[in-house]
Amino acid sequence: MEREWFFSLIPLTLGVGFLSLGVYGLRRAKALRLRGVSARARIVRHDVERNDDGAKFRYPVAAWTAQDGRACEHASRFGRVAVANRFGVGAHVMVRYDPQAPHRFAIEGWDTRSVDLLFTVLGAVFTGGTVTVLVVRLLTL
Repeated sequence: MEREWFFSLIPLTLGVGFLSLGVYGLRRAKALRLRGVSARARIVRHDVERNDDGAKFRYPVAAWTAQDGRACEHASRFGRVAVANRFGVGAHVMVRYDPQAPHRFAIEGWDTRSVDLLFTVLGAVFTGGTVTVLVVRLLTL
């Protein structure tokens, strides 16, 4: 196997990874839209994580009471550098959650489909492009 074949695995692996994450996120959002329950929640704090460059990402933690009376408190899966006032500590927001697994939830207005859609498109482009190049190379050998 030539070295070029080995290096073609890099964009293929990235593409499959991005595509998988994007499709997972879109399916999760669709399931919440179809089977999820809405509840009024309050932002109780922000979990803060630093990336390798030192930038701080804030993940709002929403607290609400589920239909069955359980107290739920979970951090969003999306973090941002800046937090608007309407998502600050103490703000009231609406969440949509899965009644069987309340940790699967989305904060309305914060968790958007655009990130999942971007990952899906990038993954499809990388995967489709790499597979196309590999097929063309195989057919022209």
